[in-house]
Amino acid sequence: MSTIGTPELLFLLRGLGWTLLLTAIGFAGGIAFGLVVALARVSPRRWLRNVAAAWIAIFQGTPLLMQLFVVYFGLPLIGLDPPAWGAVAIALTAHASAYLGEIWRGAIQAVPLGQSEAAHALGIKYRSLMRDIILPQAFRLSLPATIGFLVQLLKGTSLAAIVGFIELTRAGQIVSNQTFKPLAVFGIVGALYFLLCWPLSLWGGRMERRMARDRR
Repeated sequence: MSTIGTPELLFLLRGLGWTLLLTAIGFAGGIAFGLVVALARVSPRRWLRNVAAAWIAIFQGTPLLMQLFVVYFGLPLIGLDPPAWGAVAIALTAHASAYLGEIWRGAIQAVPLGQSEAAHALGIKYRSLMRDIILPQAFRLSLPATIGFLVQLLKGTSLAAIVGFIELTRAGQIVSNQTFKPLAVFGIVGALYFLLCWPLSLWGGRMERRMARDRR
């Protein structure tokens, strides 16, 4: 039975680095495409609203694990063969765009309608209305929910282990098999996830309480 020494801890930390990188890529991509989804959901064009609603329904109505499998095994069937981390990043981005798009759609619609009506009365065009008036307020309203989703996305990267990619959870499995100390290894893995997620959860809760006080 091996001990958990410096090489094993460094291996876990490399897995942690990939977890953080996948989270960053998925979240950044989700922000970019999620904004498109949100704007499509509130578009005056019905077909855009329907397409965005279908996108959200697909990715909110199916497990993230299945989405990972579809991207990882499906893309090679159409001639695309990204590396494992690339396939996982694509799946996480699509998944995040659906959830963030719906979060921001709700925030956009939560901005008082009178502001849009006043802007229209002043002759402000739709693009300027969204960019300068609606979206800054919607971003602030959606911040607690956005942070909460970031926590879920970070934990969701653990599913990348299913397709063989070595992030934190998969690194823990490998070290556990080598040392035969699963409780100690996954105790360390769990502690690392906790140290990442707990401060974000506290931040989101603090933002939510602050916004509740501001609305009084």
